[in-house]
Amino acid sequence: MMEIIEYKSEDLTEIVKRSQIDVEAVLYTVKSIIDEVKLHGDTALKQLTEKFDKVKLENFKVSTEQIEASYQKLEPEIINSIKKAAKNIEKFHKSQLPEEWFQEVDSGVQAGQIIRSIERVGCYIPGGRAAYPSTILMTVIPARIAGVEKIICCTPPQKDGKVGAAILAAADIAGADEIYMVGGAQAIAALAYGTDSIKKVSKIVGPGNIFVTAAKQLVYGEVDIDFPAGPSEVLILADETGNAEYIAFDILAQAEHDPNSPCVLVTTSRDLAEDVNNIVMANIEKMERSSIIKEALEKYGKIILTDSMDESLEFTNNYASEHLIIMTKDPEKTLKHVKNAGSIFLGQLSPVSAGDYGAGTNHVLPTAGCAKMYSGLSTESFLKKPTVLKLSEEGLESLKDVVIPLAEYEGLFAHAESFRKRLENK
Repeated sequence: MMEIIEYKSEDLTEIVKRSQIDVEAVLYTVKSIIDEVKLHGDTALKQLTEKFDKVKLENFKVSTEQIEASYQKLEPEIINSIKKAAKNIEKFHKSQLPEEWFQEVDSGVQAGQIIRSIERVGCYIPGGRAAYPSTILMTVIPARIAGVEKIICCTPPQKDGKVGAAILAAADIAGADEIYMVGGAQAIAALAYGTDSIKKVSKIVGPGNIFVTAAKQLVYGEVDIDFPAGPSEVLILADETGNAEYIAFDILAQAEHDPNSPCVLVTTSRDLAEDVNNIVMANIEKMERSSIIKEALEKYGKIILTDSMDESLEFTNNYASEHLIIMTKDPEKTLKHVKNAGSIFLGQLSPVSAGDYGAGTNHVLPTAGCAKMYSGLSTESFLKKPTVLKLSEEGLESLKDVVIPLAEYEGLFAHAESFRKRLENK
């Protein structure tokens, strides 16, 4: 049963903190893994793969023949689903491409911004409890649209020493250049520092477990990363018009991700809160992943009962959920007051699963409150935006009373002199 809590009846700090990953607990272990890969390269990768994945591999790279054969192992329905999802994801992410621009900021001073893609990117695709071909699409397609020259995917091998057919087909459809059977912190280390088999990248994206998250944080600076990501989560913001059955199944759907997945309903309606709770409890045993759902809801399943929509929005913005579903009488009006969320789903007919798989929006999103400062993965995640400045003689004159006094005030006299020389020689 989900706990129903009055909004102002107690301190909700622990609920807001939820299942934030305690990366500190694994940092020593992860650092030792990274050091092993830095020092011993492919040899370390083979040893660590055998140790953690119980698979002995001689070659990590997935061959073209394996990728081509993957299509024969899949039902046409799955292949068509992957292709349609890829089409929608591509359409959405093409709209995110920014444009280059220039403007005259002062007389004779032209300033602007150009767009360049990151050259090499690593996409981490988790394994563990399930295979995630959808994550291949969500990471590879935006990178390809951005113009990344080399897109490298790493994913843990299965017990048979192979990668699932759906992941391989999705990687091919999305446009990945290389796929390697390496998982965990060791994959992140290989992407960050390079080995004989896996060449170094400039940015690593994609979700993962606590070891992957810790590894990404440790290699940040050597490479860029997307953002810290923990267990998947949902917050549903509803008034008395919310559909209790839809809400209950949205909660069940999110809870089946992980035993640490937070699921929260914030509502002004006690009747809705109780109805949702009853439907959740009536259906848990019918779910295939019922044990995971039970554990998640026992630890992080909460219903917050508020006195007003203002209170509901206050909690929602403070919580900053990865996924936010808005089921109110006027969801568009409610949306105007939302400040913090990874991805937002408006109205009764917009489940998170639509965004997870095929509506086009990205499902690689910030969790554990990080939506207060991060956005989800996008085409722009793979772009750099260098600025460009061009001065004419008129521009030198326009800026001389700005540059020279400020440079000298800061004690950087050579800066002032480099500007003066151009004034003297114009």
